[in-house]
Amino acid sequence: MYIIVVGGGQVGYHLTRTLLSKGHEVLVVEKDPRRAADITDEIGPVVFEGDGCEFRVLQQIGTARADVVVAVTGDDEDNLVTCQVAKRKFGVSRTIARISDPRNEDIFHRLGIDDVVSSTKVIDSLIEQEIATGDVVPLAALRRGSLEIVEASIRETSPAANRAVRDLDLPPESLITCVIREGKAVLPQGETVLRPDDVVIALVRAEQQEDLQATFRTSS
Repeated sequence: MYIIVVGGGQVGYHLTRTLLSKGHEVLVVEKDPRRAADITDEIGPVVFEGDGCEFRVLQQIGTARADVVVAVTGDDEDNLVTCQVAKRKFGVSRTIARISDPRNEDIFHRLGIDDVVSSTKVIDSLIEQEIATGDVVPLAALRRGSLEIVEASIRETSPAANRAVRDLDLPPESLITCVIREGKAVLPQGETVLRPDDVVIALVRAEQQEDLQATFRTSS
């Protein structure tokens, strides 16, 4: 895939390295000449010096053939403009924007941005889940289906410990997709018994997450 990353800060830099390691064609757009030079020195000639908000710049770097445009600058407004121009003027099928202010998430979605990543919201969610349960942590939200991917640690005193998957009182339409045991992934069957120290990856509707927590929550 051809992926354009707008913003060469730490997020953009590490994202680019990761994508390159997976064999993707990646171009970073960075308007700070010094930062652009640093990335070139460290990664190679994968940087275009310019403002990713500008139509002219996006045209020069071949945005029309991009599969994904990811805007990860530190400015929410710039990320919004970049993604909107990429989608509306160049027909990019998927745009991803980083936001600093979680209050902007709904606005970005209403304005047509496909995926929005709020580090503030993710960290807050992790903190709240740790305070609330200590056992169940949301990993990601599947917005289109109102689903949550959650990770649950099985403790000795968890009501799920030493019980078969088929015997668990799971919320309707939820699904245990994977069990990580001793560092190895196990695809669970109905007869799979959950053991203390197992880590469970599950899918659940967002509104039923509390019910799922009750299934795995450690008894006091």
